[in-house]
Amino acid sequence: MFRQRSVEAMRQKARRGDLHLTVAVGYVKTDDARVEKDPDRRVQEGILLVFRKFAELQTVRQVLLWFRQENVLVPSVIQGRGKRPIEWKAPVYHTLHHILTNPVYAGSYAYGRRATRVMIKDGRKRVTRDTLRRNSKDWEVLIHDHHEGYISWAEFERNQHLIAENANGKSYMGRGSIRRGEALLPGLFRCGRCGRRLHIQYSGKGGNTQRYVCRGTFGDLAVGNCIGFGGMRVDRAVAQEVLERLQPLGIEAALRAMEAHTQRHSDKHHQLENSIKQAQYEAARARRQYDAVDPDNRLVAGELERRWNEKLIQLRDLEIELETLSTDRDMPALSTDDRARLMKLGSDLGQAWDNPSVSTETRKKIIRLLITEIIVDIVDDTLAIIIHWQGGDHTRMTVRKNKIGQTRWAVEADVVDLVRALARQLPDLSIAAILNRSGKRTGHGASWTRSHVCSLRNIHGISVYREGERVERGERTLDEAADILKVSRATAYRMVSSGVLPARQLCTGAPWIVRISDLQHDAVRHEADARRSRRPRSQDLVQNPLLL
Repeated sequence: MFRQRSVEAMRQKARRGDLHLTVAVGYVKTDDARVEKDPDRRVQEGILLVFRKFAELQTVRQVLLWFRQENVLVPSVIQGRGKRPIEWKAPVYHTLHHILTNPVYAGSYAYGRRATRVMIKDGRKRVTRDTLRRNSKDWEVLIHDHHEGYISWAEFERNQHLIAENANGKSYMGRGSIRRGEALLPGLFRCGRCGRRLHIQYSGKGGNTQRYVCRGTFGDLAVGNCIGFGGMRVDRAVAQEVLERLQPLGIEAALRAMEAHTQRHSDKHHQLENSIKQAQYEAARARRQYDAVDPDNRLVAGELERRWNEKLIQLRDLEIELETLSTDRDMPALSTDDRARLMKLGSDLGQAWDNPSVSTETRKKIIRLLITEIIVDIVDDTLAIIIHWQGGDHTRMTVRKNKIGQTRWAVEADVVDLVRALARQLPDLSIAAILNRSGKRTGHGASWTRSHVCSLRNIHGISVYREGERVERGERTLDEAADILKVSRATAYRMVSSGVLPARQLCTGAPWIVRISDLQHDAVRHEADARRSRRPRSQDLVQNPLLL
């Protein structure tokens, strides 16, 4: 009964917002049991910097990487040392996650964020706390505007929603965080048939080919995937739709980029200034302690002198770092040419979007700022897409779906038709030579070889050339036709050029094909005899004609 009454008293105190077992870093507990912001301005700036960077970078891990790379420290409380002194150290993931998910920084008092479970194990009662946090609607106590906050409650809720969305693989509805890969729309596609989120699959050499797949009930019922389609064409279509929406804001985006360029080091600069002030205070305090000690007490004086020297070294390092950062900051941020180039890119977002210096992660962030999700379904040979924009607007569009075998590496259709026709006249090696002379290339942009031609024939079901096949069809080459007409090849070619001898050539470099029935026409034979009779003959009877 005593325990029950004490627990209920704690709950009653929590319902009033007066129960403070611990106080988060950035806040202090007053003598009248209230919670106020830490009066140390540097501590406040450190907490605000975490929220500003999360709003900019959108993920906890990216915020952690920025703090680590820039060597920016965050405040933390040293537990068990009297009045909770503040220690500055490099953050870890748990520290940043705790700051971003604690409602105390939104000015709200919360109690019962975690649930407790009571069970009987081995005949004894066991009380365990759930590791997963409850939804805010299930908290036992939630009092808004309880104290002064660092952010608003609306911003806190947006942060929680974004952190939940960034959890990869934990929810069918979550979009997941932005990850590596060339695909622009992972996490945004949702199947129009089963409502599940589509997964991205990379294949090809170096993972340069992406494909979106809805696994559906693949694992549960051992059935096939709901839908699946290649990602390159649909990525381009959605990106073009996004650019059309952003085009009126291009100049404004360019101006924002200029401001971001000049403001890039301001957060670290301000943090260094606060760190220098704190280091100056600690160095002066160490000096006062050293001056107050008896010089004859060398054991104490030596230790205090060592501490004073350490504080002076830290102060010197911070001043050097600030001077270096200030030098970089005072340099011209953007030249006149750079400013003009940036304004030109702002007026043409398509050029800026396709710029090689723009990373895929940046494109993904821009798309996610505008699009909530994309509902997709396959209808015949097209993709039926509904884009849900931020703000509630919707756009319907259709994108043509690649058929099986149609990829960006596929050989052009006219080349396939040419190989199909040449395969009835020549072997693979001769076909490869003709294709190279005609300037044709494989799907990967390489020259043709015998193996390339053989592979193309096998893919498209084209039979190989059989020796004597052309003769069976009653066809002759231009050289063979010249031998039949007993004229030179040049004469036979002039007969073809003049239209006397019908012949056809599939492409430049391919052999001329003449039908035997055309060689038997009287007009062709008379023309051959006439051209043969015009040859100059030698007066010497023993001189044999030169056969070419």
